[in-house]
Amino acid sequence: MQDKPVTLFSRRSVLAALSIGIALTGAGCVPAGLSSDGSPFPQAFSGFAVDVSVLKAKGLGPFADLVGAAALDALRRSFADRVDPRGPRLVLRITSVFFTPFPDSSTGRLGRGGGDRGGGGSGHDAMEGEALAIGRRGEVLASHPMLAVRDVNTSILTPDEQGRAVVLAQHYVSWLRRQI
Repeated sequence: MQDKPVTLFSRRSVLAALSIGIALTGAGCVPAGLSSDGSPFPQAFSGFAVDVSVLKAKGLGPFADLVGAAALDALRRSFADRVDPRGPRLVLRITSVFFTPFPDSSTGRLGRGGGDRGGGGSGHDAMEGEALAIGRRGEVLASHPMLAVRDVNTSILTPDEQGRAVVLAQHYVSWLRRQI
């Protein structure tokens, strides 16, 4: 009787599949340009804001402020051509930030170079939240939940969490721009 070879999935393929699954189930499968209820998301906005209260409730304090400031700056730059004083306010509510504990792509499992079965490959950072179109009376006109995942390729010896947070917030907003 012949033994079948066991196929092991790399950490990268498992994380990618997991992030896609989360994006499709946890955040809902929302087509581009539509809110979570299927209605069109507004295309012009009177102003921008970022809500990081959920991150602060998790004890992230100044780190949450850094993420919020980076996201607000990215919103203002990315949506500068879509400003209209008559439009609703675009509020980005960030609910979670995940940093991989293994950002170094040069080492795989057990510290060996990328030749082992688990594969090297970079880890992934992720940000989850939702974009809200808020009307003049404070009502939510539309919402768009989203999860953005980004490959990380930095040394584990110099992880630079603040720099990664800024880049992740910019990445999230750039994907949001494509989605709405």
